[in-house]
Amino acid sequence: MSGGTAGEGAASRPSHFVVAAIDFGTTFSGYAFSFTRDPDSIHMMRKWEGGDPGVSNQKTPTTLLLKPDGEFHSFGFGARDNYHDLDEVEARKWLYFEKFKMNLHSTQDLHKGVEIEAANGKRVLALKVFAHALEFFKEHCLQELSDQSSTQILNDDIRWVITVPAIWKQPAKQFMRQAAYEAGLAHPDNPEQLLIALEPEAASIHCRKLKQRETVPEEAETFAAPPVAADFPAGTQYIVVDCGGGTVDVTVHETEERGTLKELHKASGGAWGAIGVDHEFEQLLRQIFGHAFIADFQITKPAGWVDLMIAFEAKKRAVTMTKSNPLNISLPFSFIDHYLKVRGETVEEAIKRYGNKDIRWSSQGMLRLAPGAMQELFEPVVRKAINHVSDMLAKPDLAGVRFLFLVGGFAESPLLQSEIRRTFGSGSERGVRVIIPQDPGLAILKGAVLFGLDPTVVRVRRSALTYGVGVLNAFVDGKHPTEKKTIKGGLAWCTDVFDTFVVVDQCVALGDIVVRSYTPARADQTSTIISIFCSDKEHVRYTTDPGVRRCGELHLDMPDTRGGKDRELQMSMMFGDTEIKVEAMDLTSQRKAHASIDFLNK
Repeated sequence: MSGGTAGEGAASRPSHFVVAAIDFGTTFSGYAFSFTRDPDSIHMMRKWEGGDPGVSNQKTPTTLLLKPDGEFHSFGFGARDNYHDLDEVEARKWLYFEKFKMNLHSTQDLHKGVEIEAANGKRVLALKVFAHALEFFKEHCLQELSDQSSTQILNDDIRWVITVPAIWKQPAKQFMRQAAYEAGLAHPDNPEQLLIALEPEAASIHCRKLKQRETVPEEAETFAAPPVAADFPAGTQYIVVDCGGGTVDVTVHETEERGTLKELHKASGGAWGAIGVDHEFEQLLRQIFGHAFIADFQITKPAGWVDLMIAFEAKKRAVTMTKSNPLNISLPFSFIDHYLKVRGETVEEAIKRYGNKDIRWSSQGMLRLAPGAMQELFEPVVRKAINHVSDMLAKPDLAGVRFLFLVGGFAESPLLQSEIRRTFGSGSERGVRVIIPQDPGLAILKGAVLFGLDPTVVRVRRSALTYGVGVLNAFVDGKHPTEKKTIKGGLAWCTDVFDTFVVVDQCVALGDIVVRSYTPARADQTSTIISIFCSDKEHVRYTTDPGVRRCGELHLDMPDTRGGKDRELQMSMMFGDTEIKVEAMDLTSQRKAHASIDFLNK
């Protein structure tokens, strides 16, 4: 077994001179890059083919189309348009995926064998789906860089940054890293070429440098106001509310003297993103036209369903609290025709029978939703997001928070903006200053590039969970429960003891290391696997306590068997980064031993 350092060989590679960030969103995705020689200039990708009227094309839909044999065909607008143009019978053979990122958040037992269902009901390895998407971005970015610099840029020249929700657990973060390896963005032998950035953290890095002209003004504000950045001396505390397609992700930061950031509270949030509004719209359609019909239409007319949701997406972005005109959503001809054939009645008759005065049918073939009906579709997710932020700001240790940054694709919604300002803004009881960037959906992408240029900018983070490993301790009568007593080598031991490395919400500075020592059970043992456990509780005694779950494995090599059982392996774990990192030293040989955590081996 190799005794080399994890990441060995990286020193021989040329250092990167480009940082490229991929914002892999639930609904839309994009990338941006910066040359290290000119870090103040961030280049946004703007050349996506296709696009929808009224929607920024600096991002492309997170949609993937695979051929019937599972090979890559297209991504983004291209995937959506090609899928739409397929013959109805042919379309059922192709594999079309949209909004698949949420699978990583919702899958409780995430592992490398997890599958995702395509629009036609067929299942494909999730790792393959994500790798295809990331490889598309890699090739697109390399071509764009080469075109801009008039010289061929190689993958080795780039440090990649991929954004993930801060509320994601370690298995999901490792999954994205594994998919990036399979896509060829980096190699396990050179892990530092790829950084995982937390979405609200990236947004925070960007937002604290905003100028007033780069924000959406409140009615009372004028452009004579000072730059936002001027209000941010050391010690300033602010909350970042990242409202994306799939999740709402909240983090709280404080600025430090050296220009770095300190996390004041562990990341929190939930699955309350913009697709929740889509879900409410789908439920409304099911109530009007029947659950069985909608399920049948999605399978038999997949392109028609895509058309319908595109039409809704465009109208969804225009909803405000004050709009008095109804919104007209175009129903595809395939929907109208299929309903008549299957149910023997018209769409208009179904809507009349539903009997809601705020939902009508227009002679132009439009589903007309009065403002109240549209606002009802937003209400569940907006309420959950606002309640969560209210709970956060009510915490005594966050009483010093003076600013709220609203970012993410969902933050482009005028309705969400006005509700956040009404609830938390200057005229409210809490009275923080609500700041919304001009392009809230691009804040994460721009911040992710800045993070790639300086990954040390966030100096102190909070641990999302309590982490530890299961060990044996000498059994003590009266202290340990008798059912955990075991005899090994003539000695009494207590099993399942939770050896804590870091506790939930604990401050961990970048570079802080927790060190533990282990010895082999057998004289000839050359490697060992230690189970890692986690819990959202602060005090944990045993790995069998309620709420404690096995979340990964720690693989350690100790190939030098001199010294037999007396050998010592010193392991260090670093929690202050966006990912947990491990190193190990075989004290017998004084050589670094291979050490890695696997959160996906279930």
